[in-house]
Amino acid sequence: MNGSLEGVAVAGGAPASVIVGIGAYVPPNPVTNHDLTARLDTSDEWIRTRTGISSRHMVLPGQATSDLAVEAGRRALESAGPEHAEGVDAVVLATATPDRACPATAPEVASRLGLGTVAAFDVSAVCSGFLYGLATATGLIVAGTAGRVLLIAADAFTTLIDPQDRATAVIFADGAGAVVLRAGEPDEPGAVGRVVLGSDGSLSGLLEVPGGGSRQRSLGGPVKPGDEFLRMAGRDTYRHAVGRMTEASRQAVRAAGWDLADIDRLAAHQANARILATVADDLGIPEDRRLSNIAHNGNTVAASIPLLLADATADGSLAAGHRVLLTAFGAGLAWGAATVHWPDVKPG
Repeated sequence: MNGSLEGVAVAGGAPASVIVGIGAYVPPNPVTNHDLTARLDTSDEWIRTRTGISSRHMVLPGQATSDLAVEAGRRALESAGPEHAEGVDAVVLATATPDRACPATAPEVASRLGLGTVAAFDVSAVCSGFLYGLATATGLIVAGTAGRVLLIAADAFTTLIDPQDRATAVIFADGAGAVVLRAGEPDEPGAVGRVVLGSDGSLSGLLEVPGGGSRQRSLGGPVKPGDEFLRMAGRDTYRHAVGRMTEASRQAVRAAGWDLADIDRLAAHQANARILATVADDLGIPEDRRLSNIAHNGNTVAASIPLLLADATADGSLAAGHRVLLTAFGAGLAWGAATVHWPDVKPG
């Protein structure tokens, strides 16, 4: 273990995890709604009014999740500075689109970042991946297994989307976001509050990619046409997303000892503009406290929240001292929420 918990004295003896660096990356080729209308039976107005998206970024041919993750991780390490970057003990990669079915992608990412033989592993919770990864990274720190953790959320999710499916092709996009976490005290800037998580596997069929997994492979034969792509039951997903994100948010705020009126910024998974507005309205969070970058990034799955945090920090809409509520929902079904006192960081 390279990092150290020495000198961290916290009530009850358990350290908190503290954000000390942030970075993000999207592929360089923006794809506009007008680009999509060339091959889909849709229009710019239809996409914008139903999703809030004007453009999104997609991986270039041959570009993989690891490529996005390495760049976002590098930028987060630069943001954290050498005093933290050189002491990273573990890399946690939240992704639903690993480079290969086996092995995990995180060890390769750690190697390419020059982190050597540190612990590295993937976490799969799709759109809730960053929050599940945040809970995992915090657990490593609180347990004393790691003093510093690089948490990356990255997805090349358009590789799982049918390019002819209007319902999904206009929504999903690719990107990566990352944070560096260190052991610290729960009352200092950047400290992460209790992460509230939940799941309901009885509804896993609402969002799924049927082909390519062990169930399909054990049956033998090729993947059935269309089974290699995401299937989404939009209306049911909307209903569950709103309810679960709202309730998890209330739980996380209570765990932090805050009231909803104390929230300075809501950083919700950028799934769909309608979902975002309904969740914020249900929580009573006014429009000037809602962060959003969905218009130009689309739904980047696990990368959504850290990308949003990095963008908002860069443009000044998120500042040091803000009390931030994070929440997400996605396939699994899986959801979560957390709170954080935003630190004085600059994206790498």
